[in-house]
Amino acid sequence: MSVIKISPQDVEKYYQKLKSQVEKVGYHLHGDEEFTKELLESILINEERYGYGACPCRLASGIIEEDRDIICPCDYRDPDINEYGSCYCGLYVSKEILTGKKDLQPIPERRPPLDKRLENLESETSAFKDEKISIEYPVWRCNVCGYLCAREEAPEVCPICKVSKERFKRFI
Repeated sequence: MSVIKISPQDVEKYYQKLKSQVEKVGYHLHGDEEFTKELLESILINEERYGYGACPCRLASGIIEEDRDIICPCDYRDPDINEYGSCYCGLYVSKEILTGKKDLQPIPERRPPLDKRLENLESETSAFKDEKISIEYPVWRCNVCGYLCAREEAPEVCPICKVSKERFKRFI
């Protein structure tokens, strides 16, 4: 397998874009710029390798259906920040950690094993098969931030957390 190289300019451009986006919606990137850029470089490498920016701290399978929950920002970011003040890899941190009022701490892995994730996916999709719900439009839910919208298709980009359309699941 060939080594994927990402230019420092591409990392810087991604860093500036992401920093601007996340701060507008109340999130914070880790205060150590060098550390943050190393994580972002790994996300860009995964983007080149797999076609999606898998979280750099977890092993991606290369199969998007199996890895959708770990596309950065991953589905576990918000629960990790709420409970520990940081996401699993440390890219996103709480204001308390950013300002030094709280220290980073180890975060246990909350991602279920593949068989459990597939089982959950199956039960989610089958939960509405027998339901007779009459609504004009399907309801879509962002797996990252929980944003809900009722429309024909999921939005191209979540207006809250800015993830792309494939991070939405049909909710109802």
